[in-house]
Amino acid sequence: MTRTIPGLHHVTAISGPPQANLAFYTGRLRQRLVKKTVNFDDPGTYHLYYGDSAGSPGTILTFFPFADAGPGRAGPGMASAYAYAVPKGGFDGWMETLALDAVDFDGPTDRFGQRVLTLRDPDGAPVELVETDRDSDAPLDGFHSVTLWESDIAPTARLLTEIFGYVETGHETAGGTERLRLQAPGDARGAVIDLMRSDAPSIGRQGAGSIHHIAFRAETDAIQRDWMEKLASAGHPTTPVIDRQYFNAIYFREPGGVLFEIATDPPGFAVDEDPAHLGEALKLPAKYEAYRDRIEQVLPPLQVAR
Repeated sequence: MTRTIPGLHHVTAISGPPQANLAFYTGRLRQRLVKKTVNFDDPGTYHLYYGDSAGSPGTILTFFPFADAGPGRAGPGMASAYAYAVPKGGFDGWMETLALDAVDFDGPTDRFGQRVLTLRDPDGAPVELVETDRDSDAPLDGFHSVTLWESDIAPTARLLTEIFGYVETGHETAGGTERLRLQAPGDARGAVIDLMRSDAPSIGRQGAGSIHHIAFRAETDAIQRDWMEKLASAGHPTTPVIDRQYFNAIYFREPGGVLFEIATDPPGFAVDEDPAHLGEALKLPAKYEAYRDRIEQVLPPLQVAR
């Protein structure tokens, strides 16, 4: 049987000050802080992970919160939006709650037969909520999709379909924007990728409110190695495997310029923390543990509503 990517593992973005980011995603969007750690390359900066109660693949949104970050802007060669899946019957409730709380949002609009509303996080990043038929007791059932802004959709579409096994499920053009929908086989969370091309002029830049990279799932380390070999054979060499403490990762740039990662499901976020207490303690990579006191003095305190 030909192997396919099941869907997204996580999305990593950049934000401004961490407290406002934390309050929005754990409060407004009712996500759980599943891990509080630091940037592997900059231990004076948090790395915050939000997800469902268990930190399941396909629900994880992570942030590098740089307090002094300038504003980012999406453009060609960048992921431009992430979308959460609203469980069956929950969409009108979200609109009512946001309206009652005086939270501005755009929409609802129709996209491939599904209602979509868009609100903005504290750094102006678009956060999309998509109406789905999935049954779940959670307010949001992980990711629905991400949008990749491309100058030319075709090369990225070939990678996703011919190598990763995605299938084209829709194509729309309206108002100078073309959108091609691709979906991974199966019913995993985050199975949808939208490729977008826009006539609107824009030069993207990384900064607060922008997406750094998107990560696809590999169910095991062995499967990740298979993907590494398959990508190299197809002319897309990856980095070596990098230990990210809660998953192993490989990275490469897709033809349009977006940074892609393939991350393993194991070992998961409970490897160093009891599942009932995920996100409560500051967890450090082993190489920084000797500097804990100094790091804790630099990092701003965070208040998490429980």
